[in-house]
Amino acid sequence: MSSPPPRTTPRPASRTRHGSVSLVVLCGALLVATALQGPLVRLLDVGVVRTAATVFVAVCVQALPFLVLGTVLSGAIAAWVSPAVLRRVLPARPALAVPVAGAAGMVLPGCECASVPVARRLTAQGVPEAAALAFLLAAPAINPVVLVATAVAFPDHPEMVGARFLGSAATALGVGWLWVRYGRAEWIAARVRRPPPDDGTPRWAVFAETARHDVVEAGGFLVLGALAASVVTVVVPSAWLDGLAGRVVLACAVMAVLAVVLALCSEADAFVAASLSALPLLPRLVFLVVGPAVDVKLVALQAGAFGRAFAVRFAPLTFVVAVTCAVAAGLLVFGGPR
Repeated sequence: MSSPPPRTTPRPASRTRHGSVSLVVLCGALLVATALQGPLVRLLDVGVVRTAATVFVAVCVQALPFLVLGTVLSGAIAAWVSPAVLRRVLPARPALAVPVAGAAGMVLPGCECASVPVARRLTAQGVPEAAALAFLLAAPAINPVVLVATAVAFPDHPEMVGARFLGSAATALGVGWLWVRYGRAEWIAARVRRPPPDDGTPRWAVFAETARHDVVEAGGFLVLGALAASVVTVVVPSAWLDGLAGRVVLACAVMAVLAVVLALCSEADAFVAASLSALPLLPRLVFLVVGPAVDVKLVALQAGAFGRAFAVRFAPLTFVVAVTCAVAAGLLVFGGPR
């Protein structure tokens, strides 16, 4: 008697329709661009557009290898590194667990989007909340991929690497210890403390899906950041940037808000900051420290993972601590607001 054929899981119809529509739109856009090639070339062949395109391509090409490497490592961690491993090495006291979890972020790299579900899994498996939050802030900010990318983006200012590491590490530890002191269990949704079920998905499938999701998600934000950098380069008058450069406090505030709004991936934000060469190092350091800690997409992800009551308290706290730590690290490492 022959065995029945293996069952296959049908692909959801909505996903198939979405992919078909995307393919049709892409083909249509290519056909239109081909038909209008002459007018488009004449329209775009101007100095301002060429400059913007050069900045855009340069930022993307420089950042893409680090972005891909970071997402591959993130996928490998999601597939083969269990949060239970981190839980076993953490001290029982939350105040002592915070620095250990923060240090784990150095060797367990991942983008901001990946660190949120990992922190949620840690909390569900009994890791102290403050330690999970310290890991959430440290992993995307002080891992080797981000630090190497920062060194490549700032070849003339190697001190930026140390300043970013110091500011981001201080942010993770500061927020973690503040949460130990002032955090409340009821601010985190009760569903977070339920361990997620094991659905039996193969490890390679988890790796592939996590890496695919992260590279698509982070790549989209990289494109938006590169586009913003190119627009700022050609649209904002140099006199404005020169005026902002002479007002360090205002420049730091503007760059902090810009980091929240742009919501760049931490593996690519250094190249965007490096392209704003008219600004001093200190405001650009604030941009690099604040971005991986709090931005609009992170607030949404944290609200979905931990609840709205958590997000409305955690985001302002993280923003204030990140700006403070970035300025302090910059003054210490740079020797002044340069």
